[in-house]
Amino acid sequence: MTEKNRIISALGESRLLLPALLNAALAANEQLKYLFTLLQYARHRADQPHAAYSNLQQERLACGLDEDELDAAVEGSRREGEDAYRIPHAERILTLISRDLRSMLEPLREASRPEFDELTQRHQRFLLTGAGAQQEAISGTTIALIASADRNAGDSLHLLVMDAHKALNRLQASIAAETIDGAKVYEIKPGERSLIKAFMRGVNETAALKFDHAGLGTTATHASGRLIIQNDIGTTDAHVLVVHVSETSVTVTYTDVHLQRLMFFESLFERYHVRWDDTLSRKDASLEDGVYHLRVGRYEARNRGELEEYLSFLGSRLVFLIDWNRARKRLRNFLPKERVLQLLKWSADENYGHMGFLKCGGELLVYEALEFVARGAYRLGQRLDDMLGADEASQYLRFVLRTCSEGLRQGLAEALIRDEVRAELLNYLRSAQQTLLDMAADHAGLVVELASGLRDSILKAKLADGPQHIEGNAARAREWERQADVVVSAGREAVRAGEAGLFYRGLLEAADEVADYLEEASFHLTLLPQKPWDDQVYHPVVGLAGLVVQGTQEYLKALETTRYLHRGAMREDVQDFLEAVHRITAVEQRTNEAQRAVKKAFVRSDIGHTLLYAYTEAVKSIERAAQALMRAGLMLRDHVLGEVMVKG
Repeated sequence: MTEKNRIISALGESRLLLPALLNAALAANEQLKYLFTLLQYARHRADQPHAAYSNLQQERLACGLDEDELDAAVEGSRREGEDAYRIPHAERILTLISRDLRSMLEPLREASRPEFDELTQRHQRFLLTGAGAQQEAISGTTIALIASADRNAGDSLHLLVMDAHKALNRLQASIAAETIDGAKVYEIKPGERSLIKAFMRGVNETAALKFDHAGLGTTATHASGRLIIQNDIGTTDAHVLVVHVSETSVTVTYTDVHLQRLMFFESLFERYHVRWDDTLSRKDASLEDGVYHLRVGRYEARNRGELEEYLSFLGSRLVFLIDWNRARKRLRNFLPKERVLQLLKWSADENYGHMGFLKCGGELLVYEALEFVARGAYRLGQRLDDMLGADEASQYLRFVLRTCSEGLRQGLAEALIRDEVRAELLNYLRSAQQTLLDMAADHAGLVVELASGLRDSILKAKLADGPQHIEGNAARAREWERQADVVVSAGREAVRAGEAGLFYRGLLEAADEVADYLEEASFHLTLLPQKPWDDQVYHPVVGLAGLVVQGTQEYLKALETTRYLHRGAMREDVQDFLEAVHRITAVEQRTNEAQRAVKKAFVRSDIGHTLLYAYTEAVKSIERAAQALMRAGLMLRDHVLGEVMVKG
């Protein structure tokens, strides 16, 4: 305490000391976070000596601790037993922890805050029961007792520091000399006012996106020759942002218990050249429960204008961290985790956020829309990307986040927002079904090509170059059959679940049997020698192939007519559809008759075993194609009459 401070205290005006004590307390809090992390990293290094590590020098410099010998603590750590470690300068680390904790409690004592007694008692218990370090030896139990942030595991010095920090924030807010655009400030320099205004301009620009959630409280002061801005972000322990501004340089220290949110926060600044320290925080999942992650980012502005622009943007991003992890978990019910992170990044970049989505019900909002639109066909827990496809599901959830955010800010009733979410989902489901119908029609077009090519090659078989036509058709048939397989695979990927998806997948697979059999028939014809045809065999086979062409054409017509069918559809469209299906089944019956005619022709014709085999296999494949075509047509009929026409 300086002489001036002693005089002020003697005069009974000790409250005037609080700003200086608070400055020291907040600086001590930053140093404590570093010291706790240092112990954790040292233990991790001792447990895994071959893993990559950081000496945390940048974190030490960022918190203003002039103890460069501590940079050797992590590298020099060794394990010496089941629960024993040797950490260089362990005694000094514990001494600094004790010193900084006293600094944090001092302002609370001076202000006679009620929290002081309870925090002091907790501190005394650690002094009495906590084992220290002697000659650099320290136990793992002691490290956990000091650095653990897991409240379920019992009290710790780390939890004591967190609670003391909250008490300091409340004290700081109560003694602030003035308020600048919502920030509590004291003892700032004249030139720092515009910087605080710039930061708060960003905070206030997006603060409405948190709606009625607590958070974003900001305090600012001047200490150690630099402006210090602190924001509490939300209500989570160890979720704090501290900003140091010196000249045109900005240092951001961000702490978070969720590593993924920390990385998300870093990703928001792609437009700026922020240098983020590369520490082991990216690989700290194996450390003890409760350890928070700390990142330091530095930005150098070229001038005052760029400095204020960056501070404003920084302030505007903080709202997107509130309840971020809760939103991430809710959205993972519908999308893979990579897609969820992309969605949350988009919502922040577009200034929509996720709090409106949570306020409107979160995942329940989407579940209710699915139940309403799917009318009982939706199964709880079914992924949205399974129903719509990943791209479409992502686009739909973008609509949901945007609609919730804009709707609530405009004062729209939540019931209206729910209706908009339902209506949009109906459009997406119809679009997904339309996509599958397009695929089924594309596949049917290839089946028509296969059937037509087979018939045409038979028609030309008696020409001088007939064998060349048959060989050419077989080659084309292989390519068409391959393309048909590609369409089927795309259909399986487009929608993997859901009632409509399962139906169209089954329909494509049934129709693909037609393609397979027609390709087989085309191949078997290539086994025939040159000019093997006589009229007794030729005409029945041509007739059989022609019937299959008619059936495939009717199947394609039925699919195209399905586009216009729904509950209350025009009678003419329904009749066209039913007649097309009827003609498909009639073709199958006629192919039975045609196949018998072919068999009779074989018996009457004097052909050898080779020709008989080739003819028989070709005709058998054509017959099987007709049967598969009938099954696909009946599947389509049952779906239209049982689902489309009933549910609309």
